[in-house]
Amino acid sequence: MLAAWKEFLNGKRGKDDVQEFELQLMSNILSLHSDLEDRTYHHSEYWAFKISDPKPRDIHKALVRDRLLHHAIHRKLYPFFDNTFIFNSYSCRKSKGTHKALNRFREFARIISKNHTKTAWVLKCDIKKFFASVDQQVLVGILRKCISDPDILWLVGRVVGSFHSTAPGKGLPLGNLTSQLLVNVYMNEFDQFVKHKLKTKYYIRYADDFVFLSQDRKRLEQTLRYILVFLRNELKLELHPDKVSISSFASGVDFLGWVHFPDHRILRTTTKRRMLKRTCGLEEKSSTVKSYLGLLKHGNAQKLQEKVLSATIAL
Repeated sequence: MLAAWKEFLNGKRGKDDVQEFELQLMSNILSLHSDLEDRTYHHSEYWAFKISDPKPRDIHKALVRDRLLHHAIHRKLYPFFDNTFIFNSYSCRKSKGTHKALNRFREFARIISKNHTKTAWVLKCDIKKFFASVDQQVLVGILRKCISDPDILWLVGRVVGSFHSTAPGKGLPLGNLTSQLLVNVYMNEFDQFVKHKLKTKYYIRYADDFVFLSQDRKRLEQTLRYILVFLRNELKLELHPDKVSISSFASGVDFLGWVHFPDHRILRTTTKRRMLKRTCGLEEKSSTVKSYLGLLKHGNAQKLQEKVLSATIAL
C-alpha cells in the first residue's frame, strides 16, 4: 500500500482530497488493509463529470482511498497480464504508446505495399461506446481463466462491480487506473482470436481502434465478417457503423489522429483546428504549447509548427 501511495502521489500532491488523506496516512492505510483482510471492503460511490477530449466523455472519479487501492491492484496485476498480451497491442502499456503504434503502422504499410510499389488495403475499425459496453460477467469469466487466487478474484470483482454505465453489469469507469488494464485483458481475447484463429500478422490495436493491412481487399472484407461475429458473440461488443472502412493506403488512412500516406503523414484537420484554438494567446514556453510541438515532430507538420508558434506569446 505504501509503495502504491508513492506512485499515486505523482502529480497529485496539491489536491485537497489527497492532502486530507495524507494527514492520517497510516491510519487510513491500516483501515483499508483491515477491510481487505476481513473481506468487508466496499468501493465508494463515484463523482461523475464530463470532459471534451476532444469529443465529450463521461469521467467517474473515486475517493482517494479507492484510487490508492486501484494503484495497488495495478502494480501487482499489470506485470502478469502484460506478459500475455500480443506485441501489437499498444494502449496503456510500458514501452508502447501512440508513437510506437504509428511507426508500426508505417512499417506494416511498407511491407504490405512492397515498399510502396503495390496497393496496400487497410481495414480500420472502432468499437462503439467501448468502456460503457464492456460486459462485466464476460470480464470476470476471462479473469477466472487466468487467476486462481480467490482473494484476488473477490477484490477485482468488487472494483468491477462498483460501477455500471447503461445497465447493471455493463461498463467500466474511464477514471479508474484498473480500467486501463482490464480493457486490455478484455480485448486480449480478441487479439488472440486475430492472431491464432484468423492468423493475421499485420494487425495493430490501440484501445478500441484497430487496423488490419493486406494486399487483398476481399480478404479484409471476409475478416470484417469474422470479427463482427466474434465481438458480438464473445465480448458483447459492436463496431461503430460510421467508423469502419476499407481504403487504400495511398488514398490516406486516418489512424490515431494522423492521416497516413506512403511518403508522409499529416495531422487530422479537426486536431489542427483544436490545437491552434488552444495555443492562441498562450506563452511560448507553456506546457500545452510544448506538448503540441512535441506531437508535431512525429509527422510532416513544419508549417503547422510555425502557425502554433506565431499564435503564442513569445517571452
